[in-house]
Amino acid sequence: MKVAVQQEDLQLLAKTLQEQLLLEIPSVEVFQVKCGVNKDELMILTQHSSGAIVDSQTIFAVLEEVLESLASHREQRVQCFLRVFGEKLPYAKRFLMVAQGGEGGLGAPSGVGGCGGAGGDREDKGENSTLSALCFPPPSFSLTYSPPIHETEEEAFNPFLGAPDLPPSKPARQVKPILLGAALVGFVVLGGGAYFLTRPCVMSKCKELQIAEQLKIESLQLTRRAQSENELVAVQQQLEAASIALKPIPRWSPHYQISEKLQASLLGRSEKINQVVKALQAASLAAQEIQTPADSLEELQARQNLWRQAIAPLEAVSPNTELYGLVQAKLLNYRVKLHTVNQQILTEEKWLKKLTAVEALANAAANQEATAKSLNDWQKLQSTLQVVVNTLNAIPQTSLGYQEAQQLLADYKPKLTAARDRTTKEQLAAKTYQQAINTAIQAKVYEQQNQWQAAVAYWEQALHAAQQISRDSFYYSRTQPLIEPYSVALKQAQEKLQVTSSLQQTRTDVDQTCVNEIQICTFSIDNEGIIVRLTPEYDQVRQNSLANPDFENSATSVDVINHLQILREALAVISDNANLPLFLYDSQGQVIYTRGNLM
Repeated sequence: MKVAVQQEDLQLLAKTLQEQLLLEIPSVEVFQVKCGVNKDELMILTQHSSGAIVDSQTIFAVLEEVLESLASHREQRVQCFLRVFGEKLPYAKRFLMVAQGGEGGLGAPSGVGGCGGAGGDREDKGENSTLSALCFPPPSFSLTYSPPIHETEEEAFNPFLGAPDLPPSKPARQVKPILLGAALVGFVVLGGGAYFLTRPCVMSKCKELQIAEQLKIESLQLTRRAQSENELVAVQQQLEAASIALKPIPRWSPHYQISEKLQASLLGRSEKINQVVKALQAASLAAQEIQTPADSLEELQARQNLWRQAIAPLEAVSPNTELYGLVQAKLLNYRVKLHTVNQQILTEEKWLKKLTAVEALANAAANQEATAKSLNDWQKLQSTLQVVVNTLNAIPQTSLGYQEAQQLLADYKPKLTAARDRTTKEQLAAKTYQQAINTAIQAKVYEQQNQWQAAVAYWEQALHAAQQISRDSFYYSRTQPLIEPYSVALKQAQEKLQVTSSLQQTRTDVDQTCVNEIQICTFSIDNEGIIVRLTPEYDQVRQNSLANPDFENSATSVDVINHLQILREALAVISDNANLPLFLYDSQGQVIYTRGNLM
């Protein structure tokens, strides 16, 4: 019994085969398949471009595999043809005996071996050379031909005549031939529509659709009542299962369009729930992470990212959706946790920046220490190291950089102590140096005032100060040139003081010598010598004694003469002690006595 075949059914079968060829043989960019029926026998024409390199055996194998997957309860004969675009005649064909269970076979070849004309140049080089040589369908079917010399074709009946040309382009997605073309092939091969009628939601009530619509309604309530991630996951799994159950509904089902929309709705709702579930999972992971202190800034930033991953999808949930209540209950808590992590990161970044600054200061301190000489240099080094130590001491124990700060402190505290000691030493050296300079200046002032005793004392202080400066001090090199001139100045001042002291003693001695009840003499002492002048009173007494010889045996005369002798001897002793020449004059200026080196 023959049953009419709908043209759209053949078109769907052709599309299925065409897409499968493009998927299985990607080296060929263009395939076009046409299907027709002649005397209850299925005929398939496959065309490709002239420049394509094809393996006819592979093409026939793909067609056979698809047809066998759609086979009915009885064997069915199928004819397959290969042709190049633009040519009238096929260059290869094959008979297929398709049976249930995939047991198919090749029918006996028809036609004669070897073909002339355009088809003869395209013999199949596969294993079955006999079948490959068959260039045209036999006259018993719809295609007949005359010898290639005339290159004409007689078409008593062509099952492909009027068949629509499918777009020869690659499919956008992989098409499963069993789902797309099964019903049509069964219809064509069996000559009936049993396969179409047994597909889901074609003739009977669509149970899958009813379940999905019911779940669409119930899922709203389930989602609103959900309080945890697990409850949302359960709803999501139900939505996905219902969506998967709708997929087998074929295109020819009267429920197909509704199922497509419903499937899209279920999938969309499932995706929204999935986004919320992922957000809850990220929050759960972040909550676990914050149970232990972070070991690094990177770990804190990872926790921050987890909270952001949890918050961002929840903030995108619209207030008019069933997920809004659950989302709002979580958002406030998540935002608080994110704020806490943000504050931790800001605090740690602040301390880590200080550690970075400390490293820069430490490098500067190392350079300063290597070149430090003067007091100013050591003061700068001490100041830099003090900043380093103070900054490290300020880093709290709760900070990620605390351990590193303690390690650095162990290095820089001793350096600060050494710099402080050296600064103190340099300050003392600078003070001592300046003291030596100032004392020497004052010593010179006393010299100018002929205050030799004070000058000697100050020169001694200046020299002592210069000698006290440490050898490793910056001022040591400055004070060394001062020691020799200070020593010379001290010696000269001491000599001056000695001379001055001697003169003073001489004055005292002469002064005591010149007074004996009356003023016997006056004197002056300088570096030139001792000059003594008898007073007129003493000369008068002496002259009176000489002028009265009658009285020369008197006690007064003897005393005067003896006294003058004694006076000369006393003055001679004073002259010798002072190492100065002596000049004794009477009151009239006449020399009475001289002693010493007279120049």
